[in-house]
Amino acid sequence: MAAIRQCHVYLEVLVAIEIEDKFDVQDEFVVPDLLGVKGISASSGPKSHQLVAIYFDTPDLRLAARGITLRRRRGGDDSGWHLKLPKSAGVRQEIQLPLTRSAKIVPPTLAEQVLVYTRGQALVPVAELDTKRAVTKLLDAEEQVLAEVADDRVKGTVYGETTRVERWREVEVELVKGDEALLKRVGKRVIKAGAATGGSANKLGRLLGEAVPKLPQSPAEGTVGAAVFAYLRRQTDALIAQDGRVRRAEDEAVHKARVACRRMRSAFKSFSSIVTETDTLQEELRWLGEVLGEVRDLEVIQARFGRELDGLDGHLIVGPVRARLLDDLKHQEEAGYERIREAMNGERYFALLDALDAPYSFTGKATRESGSELAKIVTKEWHRVEKKHETAQSIEDAHEREIAMHDVRKAAKRARYTAEAAGFADEAARAEAIQEALGLYQDGVVAQETLEKEAAKAREAGEDTFTYGVLAGLERAAADRARAKFPKLWAKLTS
Repeated sequence: MAAIRQCHVYLEVLVAIEIEDKFDVQDEFVVPDLLGVKGISASSGPKSHQLVAIYFDTPDLRLAARGITLRRRRGGDDSGWHLKLPKSAGVRQEIQLPLTRSAKIVPPTLAEQVLVYTRGQALVPVAELDTKRAVTKLLDAEEQVLAEVADDRVKGTVYGETTRVERWREVEVELVKGDEALLKRVGKRVIKAGAATGGSANKLGRLLGEAVPKLPQSPAEGTVGAAVFAYLRRQTDALIAQDGRVRRAEDEAVHKARVACRRMRSAFKSFSSIVTETDTLQEELRWLGEVLGEVRDLEVIQARFGRELDGLDGHLIVGPVRARLLDDLKHQEEAGYERIREAMNGERYFALLDALDAPYSFTGKATRESGSELAKIVTKEWHRVEKKHETAQSIEDAHEREIAMHDVRKAAKRARYTAEAAGFADEAARAEAIQEALGLYQDGVVAQETLEKEAAKAREAGEDTFTYGVLAGLERAAADRARAKFPKLWAKLTS
């Protein structure tokens, strides 16, 4: 069971991974005897069910466009609300809730799960599927259920300005305790009996057909435009995938969402000769990254101080330093999450997601062969790192030089993301090494600043601040070590 957070209210829902294959069959099709399939020793059934499912979506079918189904189903062994989210080919994540009194209002918990797709649009009934299902269970020698074969006769109704009705038959094979090799063997037997591999990922997609909107298409395969498009699409999907997890404050979710924002911003800057008119997108991604960044920084600093306090001898911990450092920062983190949720429920966030889903404006260079063009861009970004480093080292004032070295770190991060997007692993690793090395120093500086602020609060409360000084000393030493090691690392990576 997994707990889903909705405005600080926790509801228990069933989360399952569904692995299945679908097959299109003619009305006269006969489900074959599957006892001869390796691993199957017996079968049970068929058992008949009448399933009536009402499907919900936005009026413009935003969920269907991404292969998502949200339904209220009566009948069978799993009556209730079902939300199915695509994971990978043939594998879907399903979230289930019990039936609610209302058949026309989506439970808030599920509505929140798809808010990143609906983006403020209402969820309304768009279709109904009335299915006569005959289920046969496939068992092993110990009578464990390996898989279920569902023979479905379907009546589908599409709601809208005019009502449309379609009828068809299909067969589903869903794994229970079996493995994918078994699924493949059963599928071969079903196809041999006259079935065809299903043309739609789900019944709703088949019913809605051409009414489902299409997402933007990639430029021609093998071009630099296609490579950039694919990378941006992956990062958009990564951001969307983390939306629900961020709302539930799950581990690493904020970090992964912020990284997706940073990668996209970096790509738009680095590949500006390929994809244009992205200034507004970059600004909005920067805004979202900053909203997410507040909580992420607090998560990191709490873990850092927690490890350091755990490593100190007891006599070095004086006063309620652990409570102030960890609890105070935790309260700040919780407040930061509230600001994140407010932002992620707002029109600005929804508009950003819509813009990321819209077609990109590509230049003529997008049609060029990807290899050489990407190599030029990766090289250009690394030269930018070298130039930033040269500029920083020419600054005599130590404080100003430190600020300039922070710019070197940011340039290295951009070079890393660019190389990763282009598929240049060695170049990405080199840039990442620079980024991480400078990051160690920067993290130490930030930690010292945080300790200074928290010590001031402790002092005002009349608390002993000795331990804050101990921690500050540890952070200063760590930062100094990182700074001292960097010249040697730079020489090694640039020789």
